[in-house]
Amino acid sequence: MNQSVAGGLKGIGRAVITAVIALVLALAVFATTAFAQIVSTYNVEICVDGNAFVITTNETEPIEILSQANVKLTQDDKLDISSFRAGEGGTIAVDKLKTVNIEFDDTIKAYKVYADTVEQAIDELGLSVNEKSGLSFSPDERIIDGMVIDISSAKSVTLNADGKRTKYAIASGTVADLIELAQITLGEEDYTVPSLNAKLKPDMTVKVCRVEYREATKTETVEYKTTKKKNSDLYKGIENVVKKGTNGKAEVTYKVKYVNGKAVSKTVIDSVVTKKPKNMVVEVGSKKTGGNNKITPNGVKSRNGYKVGQEIKGRYTHYCACGTCGSGTGVTASGKRVRNGMDNPYYIACNWLPIGSVVNIDGDNYTVVDRGGSGLSSVGRVDIFTPEGHRACFRYGTGSCDLTIVRIGW
Repeated sequence: MNQSVAGGLKGIGRAVITAVIALVLALAVFATTAFAQIVSTYNVEICVDGNAFVITTNETEPIEILSQANVKLTQDDKLDISSFRAGEGGTIAVDKLKTVNIEFDDTIKAYKVYADTVEQAIDELGLSVNEKSGLSFSPDERIIDGMVIDISSAKSVTLNADGKRTKYAIASGTVADLIELAQITLGEEDYTVPSLNAKLKPDMTVKVCRVEYREATKTETVEYKTTKKKNSDLYKGIENVVKKGTNGKAEVTYKVKYVNGKAVSKTVIDSVVTKKPKNMVVEVGSKKTGGNNKITPNGVKSRNGYKVGQEIKGRYTHYCACGTCGSGTGVTASGKRVRNGMDNPYYIACNWLPIGSVVNIDGDNYTVVDRGGSGLSSVGRVDIFTPEGHRACFRYGTGSCDLTIVRIGW
């Protein structure tokens, strides 16, 4: 063999050896990788609403494992991984939030539960159910999303809240439990009637009272005040307005409390006077009088052209309780009784002032209690009752006088 051929054979031998070594290394890497994959897989039990199955996985995150098992989660589902160990195994438990419809009192109400059976759902909702309640499903029946459970003989409580009236199967516990069951959130000042700690009873009605506050501004009247000043030139019982009062105005802001949309109370939080009131000034008579000096003003300032404090030039006569001067019965037109010999009541008769009016005659106050003939209809004409009798009437006679109206009517 010549040298060139021998050299070629040596080159071929080296190439073959190199290829064999590469193949051996590749097989080693493949075997190592496959073995590692076999070692990293493990079994995990998936339990969904009480239904369990096992999945083999090499994932370590619970969400990825559930995804691999085609279990989709929602934000309301409950996930329990307390018994799961990544890379080792264990159980991943999922409780799905389901809707069940409870029918009672011919009313169907939807509830959200995590329960797996009818009995568990009844317990979770806190419903009072006994053997005679007439459940349409057996207690161990598995819950199916959207199913209707009929409780034919269940009692109920009624909840009035947010404009809605809803019946709920009677629950053990308190009003607070009912509010929680109805998924109602109470504001800081909201309250219930009866109170939250009241025990629930069959056929009870519970009312939710929503409390809110609003501000309201109104233009309001500021009433004037009355200032009284004594006037010794006026008889007691006479009041004269010397300066009229005028009301003012103010912008008043209230904090108004509403319960279920109705205003129940209000509190002033600000008040700005935009127009000041002007006070009334009244002169009050302090001049002493004789006769009937206990005069109670009645608020009447004027009537039929006459006014309190008006001064009139008058003429007087006298009469008594005898049959000659009157009817002899002693009963006046006002119903007041008179008789000769009684203490002087300071009564007069006249036709031009209302019964009950008081006039001051030359310093003495007299009350109008009777009527008389047409002669007493002239302005200023009065007949003074004289309890001393008929002769005294002649003795006192007639004459002119100064009259001042102290009160008009009773």
